[in-house]
Amino acid sequence: MTTTATPELKARHRAMWALGDYARVADELVPDVGQSVVDACRIRPGERVLDVAAGTGNAAIPAALAGGVATASDLTPELLAIGERRAADAGVSITWDTADAEALPYVDAAFDVVVSAIGVMFAPCHDAAAVEMLRVTRPGGRIGVASWTPAGFIGQMFAAMKPFAPPPPEGAQPPPLWGDEAHVRDLFDAGVRDLAVEARTVMVDAFASGAEFRDYFKACYGPTIVAYRSLGDDAERVAALDRALAELGDGAIVDHRMEWEYLVVTATRR
Repeated sequence: MTTTATPELKARHRAMWALGDYARVADELVPDVGQSVVDACRIRPGERVLDVAAGTGNAAIPAALAGGVATASDLTPELLAIGERRAADAGVSITWDTADAEALPYVDAAFDVVVSAIGVMFAPCHDAAAVEMLRVTRPGGRIGVASWTPAGFIGQMFAAMKPFAPPPPEGAQPPPLWGDEAHVRDLFDAGVRDLAVEARTVMVDAFASGAEFRDYFKACYGPTIVAYRSLGDDAERVAALDRALAELGDGAIVDHRMEWEYLVVTATRR
C-alpha cells in the first residue's frame, strides 16, 4: 500500500508555500521552467492537460497558450489565486483546483498530458505522487516533470539548510530526489515507456552577491523562511545559517551569473 503524508504535514506544507512571495520567485527567477516542460511534452491544441502542484501556473499557463485545455491543481489556494490573475492577464482560461498531489480529485485516465514544473517534487511522499500522476494520465498520454537536481544549486541549498531545519517526518523524502534519474525511474517503473531525461540549466543574474541571494530567499521562499523560523531566537544558529547560504551563493556566482540545474523527465503512459 502506498503511504501518503499525514493531514498535519499537508497543512504545514500548505502554510509553508503561502509564506513569503513565491510568485515573485517564479516570475523573476524561473519563468522558463514551465515552458520547457510544455515544450518537451509537445502539447497540442485541444489536449486535456493537468499541472500538478501548479503553484502560480508556470506550466499551466504555457500549456493553455499552446492550446491545451488546462487544469491547475495545488495544495495552496493562495498560489492558485495569483495564478488565476496571471492567466487572466495572459488571456487564457484555466480550471484552478485546490488539490493534493498525493490524492488527486480526478477520475482515472482523465488527462492526455500531466505535467509539473518544480512542484510535485515537494510532495512529501514521492511514491504516492507518482502513482497519482500515472493514474490520471490516459494510456498513451504523456507525463512531463521538471525538478531541481541534488547536485545543482537549489539541491545544494536544501542540503545547506538541512542541519538547521527540523528533521523531516517519517516517510517524507527530500525534494531534490525527483531530480535524480534513477529515483524517477524507480517511481514510474513499469507504468511508463520511452522515459527520457535531460539536464537543463536556469541562468540567474539577479544577485550580485551570496548575501543578496540569501536575503531574497529569506524574504520570499517558503522553505527558507520556515528553516529560519525553526531557529527561533537562537542568534548563533541564525548567524550560522546566514553564513552557510551566503557562502553557497558566493561560490555559485561567476561573472554575475548563477547556473541552477534541473532535470526534465518525459515519458508515455503504458
